[in-house]
Amino acid sequence: MPFKPNRAPPYNEKLAEPFGEAAQNCLGEDVVMSALPPLVIRPPEIMDDPSLDSEQHHHALHALARIHIVSRTASQIARSISTLIRSSSSSHAEPLRVLDIACGGGDLTAAVANILGKTLSQPIEFIGLDMSDRAIDWARSRHATSTGRTPVSFHSCDVLQDRLPACTVSFHSLFLHHLNEKEAVTQLQSMAAASSIGFVFSDLLRTRLGLFLAYVGTTVLTSSSVARIDGPLSVKAARTLKEYHDLFQSACLESPDIRHVWPERALVSWSHS
Repeated sequence: MPFKPNRAPPYNEKLAEPFGEAAQNCLGEDVVMSALPPLVIRPPEIMDDPSLDSEQHHHALHALARIHIVSRTASQIARSISTLIRSSSSSHAEPLRVLDIACGGGDLTAAVANILGKTLSQPIEFIGLDMSDRAIDWARSRHATSTGRTPVSFHSCDVLQDRLPACTVSFHSLFLHHLNEKEAVTQLQSMAAASSIGFVFSDLLRTRLGLFLAYVGTTVLTSSSVARIDGPLSVKAARTLKEYHDLFQSACLESPDIRHVWPERALVSWSHS
């Protein structure tokens, strides 16, 4: 039979389930909240391999879309972006421009665009950037015309090497744990330089509960073997709340807002003001 990837359902926060509470009940709070030891070497994830089979790659993108739904990532990021924009005292060119850095298949880009397109009074446009041409082609085929009245476009860009285009706000999700310390600091500085107001990101926390959720989530939400291998590996390569603070200190970016949110994520925002 031909391979048929799972189709990601439409964005719906009500699909989220409280796995975290179940984990605490069966493992104990002291166990699930403790941090995992840092990795000495950050091994590459399968999905980062450019030689990965296209069908496996698309299947993994579907898996990420489902994970974003359960993690409530779109609403968390949209609220943070809205807060940055509404808290800014200076005027900004319209339409407002929002960059999604390392956008992958574009599901999160489209979801955040739909939310902010309905809640902000200013005109706004979204640009998704990713170094993978396959991911950009996938995003364009699925989301370029499905974002309502909010313009969304997708472009190939090596965000670690190329200069980011000027924008009002930038964001990313599940990206920083792919980077070593030097790359992560440079990325934060690049986002600050490109964004006239500030930036937002969501990423994993390196905790035992996070590892438990990665195993459970990738087992329940997807049949993608890539996601089931990469998910736990991503948690092991992630950072603690203190380590996220340390990155900002190394980048000379003061006063980040770093919050511990569902499901074992760091939700981070920073502004120039």
